Amino acid sequence: MTKQKRSSLQQKLYTVIFEAETPAGKAFDILLLVLIMLSVLVVSLESVRSLTAKYYDVFYFAEWVFTAIFTVEYLLRLYCTPKSVRYAFSFFGIVDLLAIIPAYLSLFILGSQYLLVIRVLRLLRAARIFKLTRFINAGQTLSTAIRGSLTKIGVFLGVVLTLVVIIGSLMYIIEGAEHGFTSIPTSIYWAIVTLTTVGYGDISPVTPLGQILASFVMIMGYGIIAVPTGIVSVELANADKAAMNTRVCPNCHKEGHEIDASYCNNCGYPLNGEAEG
Repeated sequence: MTKQKRSSLQQKLYTVIFEAETPAGKAFDILLLVLIMLSVLVVSLESVRSLTAKYYDVFYFAEWVFTAIFTVEYLLRLYCTPKSVRYAFSFFGIVDLLAIIPAYLSLFILGSQYLLVIRVLRLLRAARIFKLTRFINAGQTLSTAIRGSLTKIGVFLGVVLTLVVIIGSLMYIIEGAEHGFTSIPTSIYWAIVTLTTVGYGDISPVTPLGQILASFVMIMGYGIIAVPTGIVSVELANADKAAMNTRVCPNCHKEGHEIDASYCNNCGYPLNGEAEG
């Protein structure tokens, strides 16, 4: 096979496998979604012991059929994309790989086949396939807001971790082992549970001073929970809400670009140019 023919085959496969703008690409992705849902259903049903006792052979055969199909699909994606390494380490590339690994692990580790339910993550492609532009835009906006919030939330979590260490240490001194606070780590665990308003109740202060400190932590917890929400809300308000399409960059595999974009807004690769062989 000549390099030109091989390049043409790769381009055709890329259009079908990675693009949802063409009828063939959409049909391929819809078929893929159906197979994913059936695969997750089979894995879920296999966890029901009464069904497994009757239909174990059917479940086992179906799992390996789906695994073979998804393995071939993953290899074809690596073959036809111009940047196979970048695809392999992209979000969907990692998800696609994780969707088949548990089946092979089950040959060595009993029960690992139930991790195949991670295939449900591949259903995220549904928004692209059915041209649900509103959901794509919302996803891009949320992603931008989260990335913009990471530094602030990181600083906030650092402050919270400092607080729970201080509060846990104080509670250990106040209550002591006789009231269930057997160590500083245990007391820090109590502080985290109380500050987050989870309140398991497995450990609770008994002394008046301990109860006063606990009351303070509970009230403070409501305010602390609101901080990350406020940070993300501000970033959401500032996020770019430009219209996006479903084009996938052949170079970095970023999905979602402005409708009139000619180049990837992540790496600058031409969106309309032919993929390199």
